[in-house]
Amino acid sequence: MAERIPITQSGMEQIKKELHHLITVERPNIQRAISEARAHGDLKENAEYHAAKEKQSFIEGRVQELNAKMGQFQVVNPEQLSGSKVVFGATVTIENLETEEVTQYQIVGPDEANLEAGKISFQSPIAKALIGREEGDVVQINVPKGQIEVEIAEILFR
Repeated sequence: MAERIPITQSGMEQIKKELHHLITVERPNIQRAISEARAHGDLKENAEYHAAKEKQSFIEGRVQELNAKMGQFQVVNPEQLSGSKVVFGATVTIENLETEEVTQYQIVGPDEANLEAGKISFQSPIAKALIGREEGDVVQINVPKGQIEVEIAEILFR
C-alpha cells in the first residue's frame, strides 16, 4: 500500500480547486490553442503548436500527479485537534531568543507548504524541531545560517 501523505482540510480544498481548474479551464483552453495552431499549416516549423503541445503535456502531467496523490492523502482537520504538544496541523508561534523576532507557522503537508503564507512542511527542519514540543519549550533549530534558539510562545489548533 502506498504511503499516506498528511494534508490539512484547507490544503485538500486547494488541491481539489487546482485539479478542477486544470480540467475545466486549462485543458479546454489548450485544446483550442492546439486546434488554432494546427490551422496555421506546417506543424514542423509552427512554434505556437509546439508551445501549446508542451503546455498540454504539463497540464496532463499535473492532472495525473494530483489524481495519484489524492488517493494517498490523509486529511487532518486542525480544528479537531487539541493538546499541549506541537503536532501536524498546529499553528505555532515562536520567538527567536537572540533577535526577539516572533514568527508564526502552521505545520502542513509538503503539497501545501508556502513559506510566504506561514505554512511549512512537517518534513522541514523547523517543523521537525518543533513537533512534540510544548509551549514554553526552548528549541534549537538548524537553519542554513547555522543554529537558532527559539521559544514556543503559543500552540493553536485552527
